[in-house]
Amino acid sequence: MTIIVNEKTKVLVQGITGREGRFHTERMLEYGTKIIAGVTPGKGGLTVHGVPVYNTVADALDKHPEINTSIVFVPAKFASDAIYEAMDAGIKNVVVITEGIPVHEELKFIKYARALGIIIVGPNTPGIIAPGKRVKVGIMPTKSFSPGPIGIVSRSGTLTYEIADVLSRVGFGQSTVIGIGGDPITGLDFIDVVSMFEEDPDTKGIVVIGEIGGDAEERLAEYVKKGKVSKPIIAYIAGKTAPPGKRMGHAGAIITMGRGSADSKIKALKDAGIEVATTPMQIAKIAKNVFGF
Repeated sequence: MTIIVNEKTKVLVQGITGREGRFHTERMLEYGTKIIAGVTPGKGGLTVHGVPVYNTVADALDKHPEINTSIVFVPAKFASDAIYEAMDAGIKNVVVITEGIPVHEELKFIKYARALGIIIVGPNTPGIIAPGKRVKVGIMPTKSFSPGPIGIVSRSGTLTYEIADVLSRVGFGQSTVIGIGGDPITGLDFIDVVSMFEEDPDTKGIVVIGEIGGDAEERLAEYVKKGKVSKPIIAYIAGKTAPPGKRMGHAGAIITMGRGSADSKIKALKDAGIEVATTPMQIAKIAKNVFGF
């Protein structure tokens, strides 16, 4: 079944005529993603890799009402407006690749999305991929992924690809892989995605890739301890050597007031009965023991 994306996913690319939008539209099409239209204000009437371009999201949906997912490559200054435009047009899944969106803007459009029942993946996400369905709405390199029963949810981009590749090499392909985003505020958290994997018949095991900062991993641990998840979980936490108070990479990866450290996250996860790998490579060894199918 997969989660969020599948063979029925019909995609709109916002910012399709920009460098990133143009490049990744071609990569997504090559993978098999059904990209129906693109939007760039003032560029209506053009085509990008055979995809028609419209001035507004409303124009695109008027011609292509089957669109149900948008991917946003719009610069941070204008990204919030693009996200609201997609939501107000009735698009139910919005994947926000853009990084650098102000936190106060993220809070507002994520609250708005939740009120409307809209899923926002990101911001600052590599996107989502379902290898068995040949659907990618994002920027991840497809060679790292293979079809299989493992769901991966991650706060990191590069580590997602690395760990998916490690798993693929030992025979654990993926059902759906989703980057929730590296910002302090994201549309989905670990609990949201793990609960989706729990309900997904195509997913038999789960890998959680966390990092320092925030308390998303600790909250997931509490959720698991309550008996909410029956499927086996493996975790990895990046940033163990980061000094407190120093931001490392992602805007959300900062340790403050003794909270959000790798040690606190690892302890919480282990207390919930989740095996935690010390290196990405170790996940392959743990997977053989924990998943066992």
